[in-house]
Amino acid sequence: LLDKATGRVRKIVWVGIGLATFQQLVGINVVFYYGAVLWQAVGFSESDALLINVISGGLSIGACVVTILIVDKVGRKPLLWIGSAGMALSLALVAVAFSTGDLAEGGDLVLSDSMGVLALVAANIYVVFFNGSWGPVMWVMLGEMFPNQIRGSGLAVSGLFQWGSNFGITMTFPILLAGIGLAAAYSIYAFFALVSVWFVLRFVHETKGLELEEMAG
Repeated sequence: LLDKATGRVRKIVWVGIGLATFQQLVGINVVFYYGAVLWQAVGFSESDALLINVISGGLSIGACVVTILIVDKVGRKPLLWIGSAGMALSLALVAVAFSTGDLAEGGDLVLSDSMGVLALVAANIYVVFFNGSWGPVMWVMLGEMFPNQIRGSGLAVSGLFQWGSNFGITMTFPILLAGIGLAAAYSIYAFFALVSVWFVLRFVHETKGLELEEMAG
């Protein structure tokens, strides 16, 4: 792929890889894969934890629908950096809430009522920001940003990095949870979300209204 891609086109390849990677580094699949277990770990009952996951799923669908309706009006780049900023703030609030918890005898984290509400609300705001930006918009960008001569290869390589990052984040979360705790783990994801704001503003170019043939220009 990089042999075919030179100059500006090569930069587009690296931006595509960066987009695919950051989409997972913000920790979205930790929320979905470990959501029920996570909420039980901070004091919610099993039924409440499952209900929270269902609510998060509904919010995800709603945010995606809204994004589909506005993405051509607002543009891809604004949605990405605003989503990143919102995720960074909401993840930081989740980390703050978790940092106030006390460990029970069984090792579970116990939050006060107010901090439990803060964690719950912030986590669902995070889900809305992700699915209103990086969830669908990253795939829109990848479908539009590569010029025709490398489009198939660019999408394949970006997809590979996306799945690799997904695997890495998913597999390392239990290790982080056992080693440094929930608050520190979520702080790491908040940091990646903050870095993604810089990445979008610095390297990502708007693709709204551009033809595929224009992307190498």
